[in-house]
Amino acid sequence: MAKSAEDGHQFPRPPQEFTDGEDRTVRMVAYDGDAEPLVAMYVDFDADSRSQGVPPRKEPAIREWAQGLLEEGVNVVVWHDDRAVGHAALVPVGDGSAELAIFVHPEYQSAGIGTRLIKVLLGHGQEEGIEHVWLAVSQRNHVAIRVYRAAGFETRLREHVEIEMERDL
Repeated sequence: MAKSAEDGHQFPRPPQEFTDGEDRTVRMVAYDGDAEPLVAMYVDFDADSRSQGVPPRKEPAIREWAQGLLEEGVNVVVWHDDRAVGHAALVPVGDGSAELAIFVHPEYQSAGIGTRLIKVLLGHGQEEGIEHVWLAVSQRNHVAIRVYRAAGFETRLREHVEIEMERDL
């Protein structure tokens, strides 16, 4: 992948605090704690909030999946008061590369949290030595695609149902 004009740009690192578009103060922190706050967030997700089979639907599967992300990945969690309302992870796939996964609780979407969360996660990834990030997104998820492009991701592969995007850090 070609270097973008933004290369060398240092993304913000956690912790970060800001007021979202709904006037809620949220904080983003690097996280390697217990999976239970994430499980509590993910059990609230409806079918429209799930894509490509994640998060899983049933609580035991959610717990196992979230624990795996916490054990393997570089994680940032968004908190509103004492409630997890967003989670993003970079899961290493070798050679300094990682796959990005991001989720924002349905009640907190469209408030600017996802955009900020990606940037803070990328900063945390840089700090942890990740050099290249990729993701897969449904071609129908136009909002997410715009957010990813705004964070410097470029399309590397377009298939029938999904798009793969990538960027160097």
